[in-house]
Formats: sequence, C-alpha cells, structure tokens
Amino acid sequence: MLYQVWLFVAPGLYKHERRAVSGFIISSMFLFLCGIAFGYFVMLPQTLRFLIGFAYDAPVKPLISYNEYFELILIILVGLGVIFELPVLIFILSLFGIVTPKFLLKNFRYAMLIITIVAAVVTPTPDATTMLVFMAPMIALYFIGVLVSYVVLRRKESQTLAGGEAQ
Repeated sequence: MLYQVWLFVAPGLYKHERRAVSGFIISSMFLFLCGIAFGYFVMLPQTLRFLIGFAYDAPVKPLISYNEYFELILIILVGLGVIFELPVLIFILSLFGIVTPKFLLKNFRYAMLIITIVAAVVTPTPDATTMLVFMAPMIALYFIGVLVSYVVLRRKESQTLAGGEAQ
C-alpha cells in the first residue's frame, strides 16, 4: 500500500524531497519490522507461556479458539510494530520544532508514566513480567528518539549557521 502511495506522490516531489521521503519510509518499515520481530520472538512466547501456565495450576485446561489465538497474535505483533515507530514520531516532532532533546529529558517522568499506561493497555495478559517486557523496548526507543531529536536539532543549527554565513 505504501508503495502505491509512493508511486502516486513521487513524481510531484523534487529530488531532495524524494530522498528524504524514501529515507523516512525505509526507516519506518525497518522499525515496524523490528517491532514485529520482537513481538514474534520475545513477546509471543512469553505471553503464550503465561497463558498455558494456567493448565499446570488448575484442573481446568485452557481452550483457545483459532480466532482468539490469531487475534492475540495480531494484537501483539501489530501493537509492537506501531510502538516501534516512536523514534519516527519524535523525529517528526523535532523536525517541526515541537520537541527538543532538553524537553524530552526534562519530562522523562511524564513519558515514563505514559509508557507504563500504554504497556498496561497493550499487554494482553495481566502479569507484571509481560508488561515489563513491553516497557523495556519502549523506554529504549524513547531514548533513541531523544538521540534522534538531538541530531535533528544539531542539523538545524548547522543549516542556520551556514545560511547566516552565506548572507
């Protein structure tokens, strides 16, 4: 679908705009696929181990239908794919001057609260271990986003200085 949108938009863009948009699309796809891989190889086994663990503690066997199983997989994989887009979101906000690295670091406590709430909502099981496994990459991605914001700010400052020297 993104490719079709790209084919529609690309002819109307300048060469430097095409390069920027293609970098944005490639990084977004890479982060989304990393999120899916993390969900498939780390989160899904963790969640299924927790759900199947009920069978050993109780005389009742857990019965999961195909629809529930695929819905669980879809929620985990797509949810983590979207969560892994956090550095791209911070990049866009930094590009427009909405956030700065100083602002992001200063308000880390609030970001931690939001990350905890999002992890609690997205986590398909009620155990704290799974929630912490969701929170760990989100915190790491937040700090990667701070680094991305720092790079964007430095690049803007260097372009401003270069533009000021040319005049």
